[in-house]
Amino acid sequence: MCTDTIHQGDSVIFVGFTVDKSPTAEKDGRHRCQLELSEEVGTMIYVYGKSSSVEGVAEQITESRSTAVRQKYTYTPLNQLKSGSIVNVYGVVKFFKPPYRTKGTDYCSTVTLVDPSGGKLTCMLFSGSPDTLPKIFKVGDIVRFHRLKIQEFNKEVQGVTSPGFSTLTFDGILGASLTPRTTSKRYCFTDEDKKMVDMLRNWAVTSSVVSEPTIQLLSVQPMQYFDLTCQLVAKADVDGASVLLKVWDGTKCSYPSWRVFVEGSALEGDEAFIHKLCNLTVDILVYDNHTLETKCLKPGMFLRIYNLHAKCGLRTPADVQCLEFYLHGGNSYGRGIRVLPDESYDVTELKKHLDSVDLQQYQDLEGISLLEWDNTLTGPLSQDKVCLNVLDRCQQESATVVTSHHHLNSVPLSTVVKEKAPQKYRIRAKMKSYEPQKLYQSIKLYCPRCHALQDIPSDEDLETALKKSMDGRHSTDFHNSSWYWTASWNTEPPDHREIVIHFVKKEEIQENSGKTLILIERVNLVELRRLSEKFGGIIPVKSCDQLSLGDLCIPFFIQGRHWHYGCRNCSILQNVNHIPSLNQEELLEPSAIAGVLGIQPLQYAFLMKFTLEDESAVLEAYLWDEAEKFLRMPASDVIADHALQEKLQTLMRMLSPPGRNIEDRPWLECCIKSYCIEEGGNRKVCYQVFDTIIAEDDC
Repeated sequence: MCTDTIHQGDSVIFVGFTVDKSPTAEKDGRHRCQLELSEEVGTMIYVYGKSSSVEGVAEQITESRSTAVRQKYTYTPLNQLKSGSIVNVYGVVKFFKPPYRTKGTDYCSTVTLVDPSGGKLTCMLFSGSPDTLPKIFKVGDIVRFHRLKIQEFNKEVQGVTSPGFSTLTFDGILGASLTPRTTSKRYCFTDEDKKMVDMLRNWAVTSSVVSEPTIQLLSVQPMQYFDLTCQLVAKADVDGASVLLKVWDGTKCSYPSWRVFVEGSALEGDEAFIHKLCNLTVDILVYDNHTLETKCLKPGMFLRIYNLHAKCGLRTPADVQCLEFYLHGGNSYGRGIRVLPDESYDVTELKKHLDSVDLQQYQDLEGISLLEWDNTLTGPLSQDKVCLNVLDRCQQESATVVTSHHHLNSVPLSTVVKEKAPQKYRIRAKMKSYEPQKLYQSIKLYCPRCHALQDIPSDEDLETALKKSMDGRHSTDFHNSSWYWTASWNTEPPDHREIVIHFVKKEEIQENSGKTLILIERVNLVELRRLSEKFGGIIPVKSCDQLSLGDLCIPFFIQGRHWHYGCRNCSILQNVNHIPSLNQEELLEPSAIAGVLGIQPLQYAFLMKFTLEDESAVLEAYLWDEAEKFLRMPASDVIADHALQEKLQTLMRMLSPPGRNIEDRPWLECCIKSYCIEEGGNRKVCYQVFDTIIAEDDC
């Protein structure tokens, strides 16, 4: 081991390494660059004591390099992984998420591996560039990871990137090429590696551990989620919130598919080719974070679209179900888009199929469905057909249901706006729009005592408040006490400040930092977030004349992704020396912390404004105190859970689909109440949604 042979003052020479950017520099605060082992030429480390001469060192290096051999790697079965180790592994991809941008500057890819040992390993791989993450295209691919760090998460082992991490990916199909997709400029691939890849390919097939049927457009069924390998024919920006992709895979969808109406000039692609394939292409609407991925797409590229949704649309005049294709926002279930290289096995096979298609066969208009015939002649379906079909469907279905006041008859919105407040109504309308469009802005902080409502502090506000708490005299008089012990260290220049952590003592020593409460001083926002991932609870404090809480613009208690704020108006701050009065169970309980510190906790709450419309009028109604009941999710969980944030986006797109006319939107059955407020000396009538929830089938 290096630690046994290297001593302070020794000279160390690294030979055969490459210098590259560190993918974890932002997280671990280390140097921006790192030395990486070269698997092609071999690497050597020379350690020389203070007495060694320069001439002797140079001579030995020359002799050693002439006899250097490639490093031999050992691969650990997945059922033998231990936390804290750095290993090399082979595995078959059981699940994966293509690289996606995190809330910070990094990209992340999630990969779950299996192997013949019966083990399973989930890896969370981070990098500053998506190009350095594994180039996985589908479930069943074979991967080789070098220098993968194993750690424990939720009582299970997990793989993460470590310095020098590298990966090779192979197609999992029997007989496919052994040329890897690699993130390294140099790599070593021996005969033993070839045998390992072949063995895993055979094992995956014979043990049926990977079952991912290839779905073509011909086989797609309504309400199905599937992965599609296809060629991009054209693309267009639709409404600033979504992007249209026209794709084909050489088969014709068994169901009529919708046509997204865009001006011909908006389509990027060969006009003649688009027209030639008009009866074989399908239109896909891409939303949210995936619209960024479409910017680099060019017509002619081969794509793999993951977790594509074939949704039931309108019925044709011949009463045939029409399919609408969506790539929803978020990254759940591996959702995303990847460009496939021309040399990949799937593209090679797809090209053969596309070349064999008799396009003339699909030029005959007799083979076109009635819906597509109508689109070919006039663009979108005529307005009266759309209204009849929507009405026929929505008279039986509503995207929302009322939970009370069933005795009330539905009234038109014109009746609601004409009558005096306060009143309660039952209405049936469609959502024209909602605010805010950026749904994270719909979550507010609310004080149940003084009823104050405020925005959640932005990162800029938090950073400013944290910097302000560092101003003034910093005292070391409060390091260590009877109920906490203190550790501190200095950050690197030019910042050069002392970070202080006070560890609250417990009756029993806890080895698990996830159950430890700490008080923290003089940290920035990035450092605070890193520490919140490690410790069970954090209370930001400052020390001047005494150890005390900071500005309540900063959370008074942080527990993972749950950040707890206090009301400035209603809180009467108490000395942090009251914390020892809490018992062991209360030390990580937010309400107990708030109580002992004299803080009135703020609650997370939704606040939205809906613009509702029917045939008679338009009305603006707020979703407020019953918003969590309406949406079927608590705001405090949504703010901390990415999956729930995606679900909220999906729900709102369902209630108010972007790019659709009001006639094509779902009906909402709601209870509305009117009330008056004073605004600028005048009385104003407002409306609020109550006793209404989203229909369970849509959740």
